[in-house]
Amino acid sequence: MVPLEDNVGDIIGKAQRGLRISDTELAEKARVSSQEIRQLRERDFDELALLRVAPVLGLDGRTLCELAKGEWHPKKIDERDYLAQFNTHYHDMAVNAYLVWDPASRAAAAFDTGADCGEMVRFANRHKLNVKLILLTHAHADHVADLPRLREETGGEVFTPAGEPVPGAESIEEEKRFRLGDVEIDTRLTWGHSRGGMTYVVTGLSRPIAIVGDSLFAGSMGGGNISYDDALQNNLEKILTLPDETIICPGHGPMTTVGEEKAHNPFFAGKV
Repeated sequence: MVPLEDNVGDIIGKAQRGLRISDTELAEKARVSSQEIRQLRERDFDELALLRVAPVLGLDGRTLCELAKGEWHPKKIDERDYLAQFNTHYHDMAVNAYLVWDPASRAAAAFDTGADCGEMVRFANRHKLNVKLILLTHAHADHVADLPRLREETGGEVFTPAGEPVPGAESIEEEKRFRLGDVEIDTRLTWGHSRGGMTYVVTGLSRPIAIVGDSLFAGSMGGGNISYDDALQNNLEKILTLPDETIICPGHGPMTTVGEEKAHNPFFAGKV
């Protein structure tokens, strides 16, 4: 089982940085000590301190405590006859890439490349998939590291968000639509973690799928490197308004669903 990308300390740190709240300011507003704040970031569990800190950071205290106690992990999503996840290591981090395909025509789209596309290419060949599209969620190095090889091995056309140009890739704007047989792929701009972050919403299969890059993780989200406020808003309005059964495919960590994130993600629980 793929572990969660972020722990409670990571979540608190992302919220603090996004809101530009120092340890001193947070301690004062939450009525805890700066030492307790540092201990929370170091995963020293203190339920009372967490419950005091959470609302100051706009986080849900119940789900934050749930994560701190290790009481929640998204239910395992069995890879189906139209979806496969590939987990590879880029330096000291694990990164995901995905294949989605039309079961009838075997036409496929690859989403990002991960650190090494070898397993993805072998899977496509073994299952007789024709990778027609390579769709990039964003241009951070860990997500496009093996792009030249994937393009050469598959011959797929490469598309990247307009806000994050990549050599040899065609730039696309929000609402660009692709089709693979009976499968439709729509694009939603979910920037904030990166300048042009794109979510691809796949319909026409037994369940909708959202390939979200680093916009959203199981139980967390990507850091708001460009705009924390816009990252939050885009996740709420463009991902978590999808049907609850929608499979969420993040750039790091395990797959999850819209319903699980609405119930268990401290950034969004109680807000949708």
